Amino acid sequence: MTTKDLWIAIDWGTSNFRAFLMSTDGSVLDKISASQGLLAVTSGEFPTVLHQLLAPWHHCGDSLPLLLGGMVGSQQGWREAPYVSVPASVASLSEKLVLVELGNGQSGWIVPGFSAINQAGLPDVMRGEELQLLGLAALAPTPRLRAILPGTHSKHAVLCGDVVQSFNTFMTGELFSLLKHHSILGRQLPVQQPCQTSFLKGVDASLEGGLSQVLFSVRTLRLFEQIPIQAVESYLSGLLIGSELAALKGAGTPLFVVGDEGLCQWYLLAMEWLGVHAEFISGDRCFLVGMTQIYQQLKESRHVS
Repeated sequence: MTTKDLWIAIDWGTSNFRAFLMSTDGSVLDKISASQGLLAVTSGEFPTVLHQLLAPWHHCGDSLPLLLGGMVGSQQGWREAPYVSVPASVASLSEKLVLVELGNGQSGWIVPGFSAINQAGLPDVMRGEELQLLGLAALAPTPRLRAILPGTHSKHAVLCGDVVQSFNTFMTGELFSLLKHHSILGRQLPVQQPCQTSFLKGVDASLEGGLSQVLFSVRTLRLFEQIPIQAVESYLSGLLIGSELAALKGAGTPLFVVGDEGLCQWYLLAMEWLGVHAEFISGDRCFLVGMTQIYQQLKESRHVS
């Protein structure tokens, strides 16, 4: 394999950096990870930092094409890549790539995110997840599917073929962190242990009222020893995930949970408890398939070597 058969896929988020050395057929040859997200990079220093992060691959040459996804294309990132409105496909993203120069004759392209009007009639956006969704469409070809992408800002999306039709954002992960660290619900807790029983108790409780109303039960059930003190976070997680899953619509349409397996397993457990069937697919796998599709279109349309 020559360097002409290589390219680099990058997922550059707010807190973390990940790069994948890829072959033209989408195979992963190597990986670099670093805790050097956007917040750790001074404005104007992105080319220098990227060159340093990719140092282990300099022997492959300095002219490998790069595709960058995630928050690197936000207003706080390297260069803003304006959102593409849904409905949108791989072709829609490929037409809106933003070119960045790295020096030494090397170029990179930032993949834009998606924007939408959600079910509440309000603006919504995603960056990074769009690549996972497009990868999912390629891995699970079907006329119509639904996807949940758990995370700090969980996404629920509907796809028709390879077109993302709509999506909604749920701040489940961020709410969990805020309530755990900055509310009375998380005060003076001992070391927590995962507990499926308490988690499912939280899922059930989420169906009994509005989220603001049932959240206080995290404190009261602890006070009256109806959940183990070591399982308070599991109960809180069940409340929040159960509340999120209450928004699920489209029974009978194939449903996939995409992301990190550890987090996704809790969503799958909650859905099984609620009688909802879903399948898990790795978020990394979907991301790389989506990136590979963008790269192949880029190579065909712009003669990238």
